[in-house]
Formats: sequence, structure tokens, C-alpha cells
Amino acid sequence: MITDNQTNFLYLADCLPKKQPIFFPLFEKVLNDCNINFLFLPNTKDIWAVDFMPIQISKDKFVQFTYNPDYLQNKTQIKTISDVDSICKTIGKIPNKSQLVVDGGNVIRSRDKIIMCDKVFKENSTISEKELIKQLKDIFEVDKLYFIPWDKSDFTGHADGMVRFVDNDTVLINDYSNPKENPKYARALRMALNNAGLDWIEIPYNPYNNRPKSSAEGIYLNYLQMEQVIIIPTFKRNEDDKAIKLFEEIFKGQTIITIDSNEVAQKGGILNCITWNIKEL
Repeated sequence: MITDNQTNFLYLADCLPKKQPIFFPLFEKVLNDCNINFLFLPNTKDIWAVDFMPIQISKDKFVQFTYNPDYLQNKTQIKTISDVDSICKTIGKIPNKSQLVVDGGNVIRSRDKIIMCDKVFKENSTISEKELIKQLKDIFEVDKLYFIPWDKSDFTGHADGMVRFVDNDTVLINDYSNPKENPKYARALRMALNNAGLDWIEIPYNPYNNRPKSSAEGIYLNYLQMEQVIIIPTFKRNEDDKAIKLFEEIFKGQTIITIDSNEVAQKGGILNCITWNIKEL
């Protein structure tokens, strides 16, 4: 699998500057300062590029899943689903296609492992769990496919706000020690990782007083990682400094950059959600 720290080119939805007029100029400056090359995906209808664009398997191999999430099913929401076939054709990418319903934000990759939230079984309920697992392993070309429990407080069921790889054997997870958190869920997540043979490091997490509740403010795990740099979101909260210090310790030797992400987080996603970072040949 192509991992985030191998990626060297970035695509953003062309509607991002209009829909995020405060955040985008800040983000553009950070990208330029970091010498990150980027282009816009044409004719997009929402900003969540990672969810609707294909998954990169190898340098020249992509798979395009069916982007038809259960949270975009009414007449208004369906209109926000972009024409991925047209986008890929315009930018010169020809992905393999799969009928499986999978959002890109629910695919967390290391060199030879995939982690997904188990909401994927609900989204593909017309086939057996055993067959779904087999198909996913074949598509991703991995033997190690692990599922973590769905945190029902996130209606999307995406894993990219719950777990990220540090290396092939260690992941970052949210610190669920706040009394407002469901201890049973936190334990179930840790046990799923333990059963997968993965170690974990907890990082700050504080979305508890968000308004609206769907806001992603306080979720530091939804960062952008590329070959050159890790860009982490900040929120003008007490946890910012602790999160930055931890990232600098965990990813020692890598460039760590921050960006105020409150505006985009209010829409329910952050940096990993709005980016499609790939490895160009």
C-alpha cells in the first residue's frame, strides 16, 4: 500500500476556496510554505476529497469504490455527491472500480495493514461479512485487515478521526479518559487494537462542548501527512500545546506545522477529510 508519508502530491476540491473563505487562504499559505504541490479537482460538489476519490494501492494502481454513504440519501444531500468518473478522467487517472460502498476516510493504511471502522459492514449488508472481508483484502492487496468499533457519536463512521498509523506496528488514538466519554467504547477500541497486535499512543481529544455536535473541533487525529511534512489542526483550545508537543516527540525529525482549523471543523471534518494526497510517479 502507498502510505501517507510516501505521498508527494496533493489535490483539493475546487469548491474549497468558496466554501471555506477564512480557512483556505491560511491553508494555501501553509502548503506553499511547505513546498507542497497541489491542484484542484474539477467540478466538485463538496469539499471532502478523501471520501469520494479513489484509494491508491500502488504507484500506478487506484481503486474507486462506490461513494453513496447512508448519510447522504435525501434529495438535497445526494446533490452533493460529485461525479468521480468525470473528475478522474479530467485529471488523467483511470482507477479500477468496485461496487462496494466505502468512503476514503474509513481506510487507514500502513505498509501492509488496513484499519477500517466496522460501519462498512452496515453499508454493504447485502453480502456476507466473510465475503466482504475477502473482497476488501483482495482489493487492497493485504492479508492484515482490522476492524475497529463504530463510535456512534460520529454518524459518518470514518476511522480517520479515531486512529492513524505512526509506523507499521503503532497507532495514534484519541484520549477517551474524559468523564463524558463512554468507557465501554474506549475499552472496545483498545481491545480491538490489542487483538490486531498493534500498540497505541493516546493524544488529546476534546470535542465534548462542540456546537453543532457534528463539529470536528478538538480532534487532532485528523491531520494531513505527506512525504515532506505533517500538518496538524489546532483550535485555540487548551489541548493545542500538548498536542503539538506530542506530535513533535512522536514524529521526531519530521517537520510539524499547525493551522487554525476551526472554520472547516465546524462542517464536520478537518485536514485528512479535505485532501487527496497521492504518490505521483
